[in-house]
Amino acid sequence: MGSMDGRVALITGAARGMGRSHAVRLAEAGADIIAVDICRQIESMTVRMSSREDLEETASLVRQAGRRVVCGVADVRDRRGLRAAVTDGVATLGRLDTVVANAGIWEITVDQPTDDDGRTRMWEDTIGVNLTGVWNTIEISAPFMIDAGHGGSIIIISSTAALQTVSNNDLAFTSYGVSKTALIGLMKMSASDLAPHSIRVNAIHPTGVGTPLTENEVVDEYFARHADLAAQIGRVFAPVEPGAISDAVLFLASDASRHISGVSLPVDDAAMVRWR
Repeated sequence: MGSMDGRVALITGAARGMGRSHAVRLAEAGADIIAVDICRQIESMTVRMSSREDLEETASLVRQAGRRVVCGVADVRDRRGLRAAVTDGVATLGRLDTVVANAGIWEITVDQPTDDDGRTRMWEDTIGVNLTGVWNTIEISAPFMIDAGHGGSIIIISSTAALQTVSNNDLAFTSYGVSKTALIGLMKMSASDLAPHSIRVNAIHPTGVGTPLTENEVVDEYFARHADLAAQIGRVFAPVEPGAISDAVLFLASDASRHISGVSLPVDDAAMVRWR
């Protein structure tokens, strides 16, 4: 018996990285999965984004865990496309119990744009995916959970960048930090709004996590040019593996957290780092 037996979990940004890890972890605990990802490049992103092949690899791993999976290709900024993906998943799998609003971007660039159009696009893309996309995910998925009447859990993936900052005059860090900080307010308001329906809403704040978004040639070149910043980030954001975040996701998705809502949960290894 798994802690998620008989349940269905929606995960955005599921094609790779943390999203894939969450999907597999919840599947191993017994959940069927609705896996959604954009599966294409956002124009302003220099880091390679996910592909349909990545999403299918996630689906294959879920099936290997013995669970059903429905894949949807959708941009979380696109309410119509996201609603279609969620609706198809719920229709196929029969219900929706858990939502992991995981999709997010970090538009790190070696040479950040200086023109107004470039900077505006970078800001709007980051806020659009990291904040508006989470709002869309909650708004679209919550009615399915409310109509079913069995409560559930919504888990927002924020960042420790919302809890502590690094000193750097770079739009990539500013837009990312603002988007992740705003998720705390969205989480608290959503927790209050959905409490009458026994739907819990919490946020997880990961430290640095080893994923394709953070481990790539673009990021390596950027930090090679900013060695002092790299050292500062290494001190503030101790890296962990995606599985550490997925363990927290499973806890908040399961009945073990049935009395917890409106909480920001850091997964940052901070206490351990102080004693090393």
